[in-house]
Amino acid sequence: MSKQIIDNRAENTFRTSQQFVENELLSENHGKKIAIFIVTYNAVTTLAEVLNRIPEVVYKNVSRILIFDDASGDATYELALGLKSTLPHADKIEVFKHPKNLGYGGNQKAGYQHLISEGFDVAILLHGDGQYAPEFLAELYHPLVTGEADAVFGSRMMGDHGGPFRGGMPLYKYLGNRILSSIANLTLRMNLTEFHSGYRAYNLHALKNIVMENMTDDFHFDTEIIVKLHHLNYRITERAIPTYYGNEICRVNGLKYAKNVTRSLRRYQQTVRGDRSFPEYQEFQPHYSLKESEGSSHVVVKRMIGSGKVVLDIGCGEGSFAAQLREQGNTVSGIDVLASPAHRDKMEQYYQVDLDQGLDSCLTEIQGFRYDIILLMDVLEHLRNPSQLLLQLRSVADPGTLILCSVPNVANITVRLSLLFGRFTYSEKGILDKTHLRFWTGSSFRRFVEENGLSVRRKTSSIIPMELVLGLPHQNVVCRVLNFSLRVATRLMPGLFGYQTILICSLSNNSSGSQAFSAGLPDRVADAS
Repeated sequence: MSKQIIDNRAENTFRTSQQFVENELLSENHGKKIAIFIVTYNAVTTLAEVLNRIPEVVYKNVSRILIFDDASGDATYELALGLKSTLPHADKIEVFKHPKNLGYGGNQKAGYQHLISEGFDVAILLHGDGQYAPEFLAELYHPLVTGEADAVFGSRMMGDHGGPFRGGMPLYKYLGNRILSSIANLTLRMNLTEFHSGYRAYNLHALKNIVMENMTDDFHFDTEIIVKLHHLNYRITERAIPTYYGNEICRVNGLKYAKNVTRSLRRYQQTVRGDRSFPEYQEFQPHYSLKESEGSSHVVVKRMIGSGKVVLDIGCGEGSFAAQLREQGNTVSGIDVLASPAHRDKMEQYYQVDLDQGLDSCLTEIQGFRYDIILLMDVLEHLRNPSQLLLQLRSVADPGTLILCSVPNVANITVRLSLLFGRFTYSEKGILDKTHLRFWTGSSFRRFVEENGLSVRRKTSSIIPMELVLGLPHQNVVCRVLNFSLRVATRLMPGLFGYQTILICSLSNNSSGSQAFSAGLPDRVADAS
């Protein structure tokens, strides 16, 4: 970069940043241990100017300036060592060089892990290529040290300092930034002016709770970290920064970056919906995925239950289905092995029980309530001794209580075709979920519950959840077309196309309550009494 370009840039940013440079109060660290984290790659022509432009009041208030060189092919590392020995605040500068290139995201991961292990409170990410103005460092870390935010992003789109075009942002980059930011805001239900600025400050106590191991090493790491902070409800704010585009080499392939960002957002959506689990977001995969398509077990059961019922949801997981039933006007209690289900507040009572050991630990308590409906949805196939649980229900249910049980249909066409070709392969989810210990067809499941003291009032089948198979929203036109076809096929041949067998049971042959209940069963759901 020529001296003239550097001088022009410094002049342009000085006028807009002078108020911050001279503001001691804004730069105050409030007792926090602050680090400036500079990522560099082939920045031999720009690094010195970046360090020289850090305001004196910022130097006084930060604890360390860490330069992480990502195996540059030029003399960036050697220059950094030389600057460390000559600059006035050399004692605060540390220089690291990776033996091999880790990538933009990989370099950040290494830096944050180092800072967290060293007990720092705040990290400000600054690029060594000079694209972001060091004069604004205090503006970024101030909301963190005062407890106003957990992450602060510099935005070139806010317009306070001339906007993106004044700083030379090309039109195609501006349009790309706007489009990608709009997609991200729509996907995440956020309202950031810019998702793609690399000028950021983080509360390291928040980053400590971000699982970075499987996050990308590429440039869309910045998007993934926003996704994770937002998912965990950390406070994110923005600060306006000036835009600068000089003659530095751009190392971002725009089309590849756009593809990776949209792909990452889609993978996040699919993971949190439970459609699929991707490694970078696997910690957000729900404990149990609700099925939302027409004809699915959850939609069918919700309609059958209606409102105004007292429900005991055995095997409630995080309580997602219980929360939906409560929204319909029901009172729901739950039982599961989880210590603190996500939707505990939606349940009237919650009992932590290992269902493999039966209901002994909570039996006395739940016997004190009268339940209209007891749910055993996708539970029995996970137990070593499901008969024990069914037999215990006889001391919990009243003669008028309806018991809804659902299990996967091992005779489904997908399993039959696999067997035809000699395959019986367990998977992460579905009928052959690797956690399933028992398998039933529709008829064998009916015999099983009857042998364990229940009277079957009605048998029905749910459809294959194509939204989970395809990893698409259930409202997607492809899913809707396939869903309709499967509802027809399942109604005609439930034993072949049924995904789950759903039984409506009671303790006695008195069917008065169950007849009224069954009247609400959707006609389009397959029924085989």
